[in-house]
Amino acid sequence: MIPFNKPYLTGKELVYIKDAVSSGHISGNGKYTKKCHQFFKNKYGFKNTLLTTSCTDALEMAAILMNIKEGDEIIMPSYTFVSTANAFVLRGAKIVFADSLSNNPNINPNQIKELITSKTKAIVVVHYSGLSCDMDAIMQIANKHKIYVVEDAAQAIDSYYKGTPLGSIGHLSTFSFHETKNIISGEGGMLVVNDEQLANRAEIIWEKGTNRAAFFRGETDKYNWVDIGSSFLPSEVIAAFLYSQLQHMEKIINKRRSLWSKYNKNFNELYKEGKVKPQNIPQHSSNNGHIFYFLCGSSEERRQLIKHLKEKEIQAVFHYISLHSSPFFKKKYKGKKLENSDFFSDHLVRLPLYYELANSEQEKIINEIKSFYA
Repeated sequence: MIPFNKPYLTGKELVYIKDAVSSGHISGNGKYTKKCHQFFKNKYGFKNTLLTTSCTDALEMAAILMNIKEGDEIIMPSYTFVSTANAFVLRGAKIVFADSLSNNPNINPNQIKELITSKTKAIVVVHYSGLSCDMDAIMQIANKHKIYVVEDAAQAIDSYYKGTPLGSIGHLSTFSFHETKNIISGEGGMLVVNDEQLANRAEIIWEKGTNRAAFFRGETDKYNWVDIGSSFLPSEVIAAFLYSQLQHMEKIINKRRSLWSKYNKNFNELYKEGKVKPQNIPQHSSNNGHIFYFLCGSSEERRQLIKHLKEKEIQAVFHYISLHSSPFFKKKYKGKKLENSDFFSDHLVRLPLYYELANSEQEKIINEIKSFYA
């Protein structure tokens, strides 16, 4: 079976993990956590970075930082992973779902305008497949109404909006290093704090609501419980693994982009014949090769394609089911029909894309898809 995903190891992970263990400091915020933080500051200019045990944790930290409380409204796309919403539901917020654009799954800025009320506290944007949302339009709306913007950049490491790194634009941003992402640590994530007014408190929340980090820097003579928080920081074992990946990031992402481009080129005839619709890359966005997808003609066609590929030992998959229509939320949802989000839920199919995907394997995938549509 050609799997949908296969985690790639650079070869240095165990070396760094052994070093971390040998150092005698394997809990959080040690040598490798600091190395990772410095990498992101040097590479992307992120001023305040905090590794977390997951992107979900980073989103939960963001909700705490913004003082989200019962009755606050949070606008976000319906076409996203459940963690985007759960982080705010846990604080008692009301989730207000917006539709996707017609040509890609990212949030429609024009819908955001319609959904803002006096209770709106934040807009959460999701850079689906590492492709940027229209951040100028979204930040203009947020600044006009004095509300926060959180970039859910789980899939968007090393992606850019008009040359600006994703994750550096909103007030807060979150990244994922789950094993399905371009850069991995098994589980893992990161919070980026771009609003300096939130930076000091973010570190306290990260350290279980204490000023422990400041104490170890010698900035206070003892540390205390000073705010709410939780155990969000990962161990040095996770950070050491991640640091190895970061050192090879350019190679990993370039390979993924190459695989993405080969798929796209080989399906050009299918696009021209109207048999499938291609992934749309906005002019304002770069492409980090995170996901290769196309859009089938119907839900049934997609089901048959996935079945055909499975019979040929190829694992292709769909993606999100719109959150507004989920078993948990559909009885609560009172908004209008989100046609574009539902369209992507019913038509989008993702193909295997990982560093060690062999040329012969990719050729097989391409040929089987062409055969299906012949």
